[in-house]
Amino acid sequence: MGILGKIFGTEEAISKSIDLIASAGDKLVYTDEEKADDKAKRAAQIDTLLIRWMETTTGQNLARRLLAVMITCVWLTQYVVSMIINLTAVWVDDAKLWHETAKVIGGYAEQMNGAMMLILAFYFASPYMGAVVETALNKFGNKSP
Repeated sequence: MGILGKIFGTEEAISKSIDLIASAGDKLVYTDEEKADDKAKRAAQIDTLLIRWMETTTGQNLARRLLAVMITCVWLTQYVVSMIINLTAVWVDDAKLWHETAKVIGGYAEQMNGAMMLILAFYFASPYMGAVVETALNKFGNKSP
């Protein structure tokens, strides 16, 4: 009877056909709600991966912190020394060489801005690391963001 019902279009066959068409039509349309759900799932997966990565690399925390402190100290020293030299140049008769020295030191400090962005993002903005890493790498490569 099932074959005859399909051939002649019984109510059951017609309702199954309608359900099949409705299901296919629903799959063709990607609604805003489905997009939001998928985005939330991806964000949750990224958070889970980040947490797993941090758990598996806990033994490296001391090394990371030491590197972060070392890089920060060098960067901060360069900025402070550059500022002090510029301020000193105001009180010196021949200030041109002092300003040039400060400019050179400040240039080295600016080259480290990408590294500082990564360090600050890692410790204070880990959920947004993707955008920060891209910007920092562009900074290292002297590309405009």
